[in-house]
Amino acid sequence: MPTPTLLFALPRRHVLHKLFVPLLLSSCSWLSVAATPVTTPVIKPTANTINAAEAQRLDQLLQSYIDQRKLANVVTLVAKDGQIVYEKAFGWKDVSKQVPVATDDYYVLFSQTKAIISVAFMTLVEQGLVDINEPVSQYFSDIPTTVLSNINADGSYQTRPVKTPMTFVHLLSHTAGFNAGQVPKLRWGDAEQTDLPTLVWDGKPVTTYPAGQRSHSDNYQRPYLKDEMQELARWPLGFDPGSEWHYHSSTNMLAYLIERISGQTLQQYVTEHVLEPLGMHDTAWFYSADKLSRFVNAYSSIDGNIVAEPNLYRRGAVSAEQTYAEGAIGLNGPIEDYAKFLQMMLNNGELNGVRILKPETVALMTTVNRLPSDDSDPDDKFRFGLGFELFQKQQPTAAVSNSAYGWGGMMGTGYLVDPQNQLVVLYYINQYQREDLYPQVVKQVYKLFDTAK
Repeated sequence: MPTPTLLFALPRRHVLHKLFVPLLLSSCSWLSVAATPVTTPVIKPTANTINAAEAQRLDQLLQSYIDQRKLANVVTLVAKDGQIVYEKAFGWKDVSKQVPVATDDYYVLFSQTKAIISVAFMTLVEQGLVDINEPVSQYFSDIPTTVLSNINADGSYQTRPVKTPMTFVHLLSHTAGFNAGQVPKLRWGDAEQTDLPTLVWDGKPVTTYPAGQRSHSDNYQRPYLKDEMQELARWPLGFDPGSEWHYHSSTNMLAYLIERISGQTLQQYVTEHVLEPLGMHDTAWFYSADKLSRFVNAYSSIDGNIVAEPNLYRRGAVSAEQTYAEGAIGLNGPIEDYAKFLQMMLNNGELNGVRILKPETVALMTTVNRLPSDDSDPDDKFRFGLGFELFQKQQPTAAVSNSAYGWGGMMGTGYLVDPQNQLVVLYYINQYQREDLYPQVVKQVYKLFDTAK
């Protein structure tokens, strides 16, 4: 049997329609008239059939989120055995102008960037340029080798040596210890600062992101990732590498190590070794200004209303100063592009005749838990591999197999790959405040394949 591949050859069908509804709409409220944009799947099911009644119920579920003002927009894509069997968009790309969302619109991917960076790093491993179990210090001598033990009243602090050296496994699994524990207090004082993306910089609201999307740091004028990572390396770790899980900063350091090992910028290496080979031509850190209209607007759902939010992150993607690209966030693109990436993973590293990773590398990333977990503890269910959460002990819904893995992004995007069921599921929204609707969608997606008609 040939390796399953995603087929994207059929042309997109455009639907022309008029919406006779009032245009006098506040930017921070929902439509006073219920109007439903027409949605059309990009590709009809070919090699697979799905339960038509359950597909209609999925339509109704997604549309209900729009009608109930829980979401401004949602795009869902399902691929089974290498074929797209469901791909639809519901709601509004721009609520105030009543622009319907489309399946080829761009979304800010936030932490969905991390899996792509992890795969890019593993291509360096396959080239023999680095080993995941090697100390990071062999490639970056300034990497922290101490753990913060105490902060004194005068701001001075004590450290102790790490019990284990930091390896690339720790970077890939978010167990390195960067910015963990009391380290943020040490770096930024008593202010509630984190290393996660924020709409407030240095305690002040901002209207645009300089030189691209960024995670939080203490100086947003640093033009390159290496400047941020050299600053991060000045501080001790919050715990011994491998002893705890602390999310986010590790992938930025991993991205910087890609630059040091490959001799290329992060954008160059990832584009040449992952994005372009997979045909992910619309996925990038930066775009020309005319591409801004391809992005969906940002919203929140507050007290039953859809509220417009600042679009700072997409503005960062068309920044004039395009020098800063990091690994924890920063990529943007349409849902089909990321489906290609996930299908490559499901195909054990290959898509449409192009091999990105060896099967054994994919298995290394997606089957081995890297956290200090206690299998005897029924409440200890979170598992993480190299770049992906592993659903070995807990799943988004019961139908998902324990061979599955996935993750998502800060604005509510989510995805999973289920090898046992040969299934890829993606769910895209662009909202700050919202209900967690993703498990309901996944549950209904699995019903698409019920044999009863």
